[in-house]
Amino acid sequence: MELVVLDVQHGLACYIRTPNGRHIVVDLGIGSYGTKKPFSPLLHLKYKYGVKQLDYLVITHPHRDHIDDIANFGELSPMLLLRPKHLTEQQIRQGNKKEDSEILDEYLRIDRDYCGTIQAGSALDSSVPAQWGGVKMSHFITPTCSDGNLNNHSMVFILEYAGSRIMIPGDNETESWKELIKDKRFIEAARNLDVLVAPHHGRRSAYCQELFEAIGKPNITVISDGPECDTSATGNYGSQSKGWRVYYPDNTFEERYCVTTRKDGVIRVRAYYASDNTPRLNVHVQNGSAKTN
Repeated sequence: MELVVLDVQHGLACYIRTPNGRHIVVDLGIGSYGTKKPFSPLLHLKYKYGVKQLDYLVITHPHRDHIDDIANFGELSPMLLLRPKHLTEQQIRQGNKKEDSEILDEYLRIDRDYCGTIQAGSALDSSVPAQWGGVKMSHFITPTCSDGNLNNHSMVFILEYAGSRIMIPGDNETESWKELIKDKRFIEAARNLDVLVAPHHGRRSAYCQELFEAIGKPNITVISDGPECDTSATGNYGSQSKGWRVYYPDNTFEERYCVTTRKDGVIRVRAYYASDNTPRLNVHVQNGSAKTN
C-alpha cells in the first residue's frame, strides 16, 4: 500500500494505492504556488499516474482548502464517496467564507446528487479488507460537536496494512478529539499508529495532549501546510513522535520525528511485506538530503 501526501501548501490531498490496484483520495486541496493555473491533484492523478477512475473519495469536511479541486470531481468519477452527511447546507455555508460560495455550490450539488449505495460484501464494501488488497479501513466522526466550528465535524480516516497503521484526520480540534477518545472503537483502531497526518495542518488549535495519552505516540508525523507561522505546532508533534527512518532523493537517510510538505515536498509512505513476509514501512520525501538537514 502506498500513501502519497501531495504538496498543496495550506490544504490536504492524499492519494492511496492499495496492493490490488484500487485508487483512494482523501481531500481535495489544490495549492496554486502563485501560478496562474492552480495544481489539481485529480488531474495530476489522471495524467501523471494514469488513474482512470477513483474507487473511493473521502472528503473529511467541506472547507475550501479540503475541497478546492471539487470542480474536477467528474474527471475521475469516484465510485464511492464518503463525506460528513450529517452537515446541513446552512451549517456548511455558515462555516465558510462568502467568497467561496461557487466552490460550495459545486460541493453541495455533488452531495445532493451522489446516491451511490454499497451492498454488504460487494467489491466496493470498504469493511471487507480482501476487496481492497488486504487494506483495512475505518472512519470516525463526532456529529454531536458544536455547530460553530466545522473543523470539529471532520472525518478521521484510518488505514491498516502489513502491520502498519496510518491515520488521516481533517481539521479536528480539541473538542472533537476529546469526544473521539471516549469511543473504544476509535481507541482500538488508532492505538499504536505508525504514521499520523497531523490534524489542521499541524496548527496549535488541533494539538491535543489527551489524544496521545489515549492512543500512544506515532512513529512519525506528517504535516501538510504552507509556510510556518506563529500558530504552527510542528515542535509539539515532533515531541510526540517516536522517530522513523526517512529516505531522501539521493538515497541518504536519517531519523526524523516530523516531516512537512513545506520543507520536504511530496511525502510517500509505503507499507508492504518483504520477500520473507516481514512487514515493512518506508518513508520517502521529495526534497533534501541527510547531509544538509
